[in-house]
Amino acid sequence: QVQLVESGGGLVQTGDSLRLSCGASGRSFETYAVGWFRQAPPGKEREGVSCDSSSDGSVYYADSVKGRFTISRDNAKYTVYLQMNSLKPEDTAVYYCAARSISQLITRPRDYEYWGQGTQVTVAS
Repeated sequence: QVQLVESGGGLVQTGDSLRLSCGASGRSFETYAVGWFRQAPPGKEREGVSCDSSSDGSVYYADSVKGRFTISRDNAKYTVYLQMNSLKPEDTAVYYCAARSISQLITRPRDYEYWGQGTQVTVAS
């Protein structure tokens, strides 16, 4: 069992930056696929923002965040990051991190095993 805890969300202005962190418990985290998803408004399907395979360096970014967001991971600290730059009001959402014990790129929410509780990001215009 893996537990994920997100942090780093908050209220920012258009153009600002935030870095989200996702701390994981468990072993062999370096072999886990990880991803960041967002949901807005509540009840809407979660949108894939960025995913990392852990194996061959494959990374996915949604078109809406390419060039602005960067996913990274520190396996020694069991932590995944999402650096978000040039934030826009449409980036406002609850951001979730997810993980699965498989070394491949996964972009669909339903394919992930473990989820964090989410962290709110609000970008004011």
